[in-house]
Amino acid sequence: MAKNMGTIDKIIRVLAAVVVAILYFTNQITGTAAVILGVIAVIFIATSLMGYCPLYSIIKINTGKK
Repeated sequence: MAKNMGTIDKIIRVLAAVVVAILYFTNQITGTAAVILGVIAVIFIATSLMGYCPLYSIIKINTGKK
């Protein structure tokens, strides 16, 4: 698993996950939307920590340094 995510990409994903968390905890999103966005936020955090995005590998994108 070679890293395929750059720093800016990681930061954007973490910020998106934080926004979803804030919206959830302030009850701005509820129900199915909260669950779906929560799962996406967890995936964003996990891929940011690993520095690897499986989808990027499939479509051959690399935002990291070469």
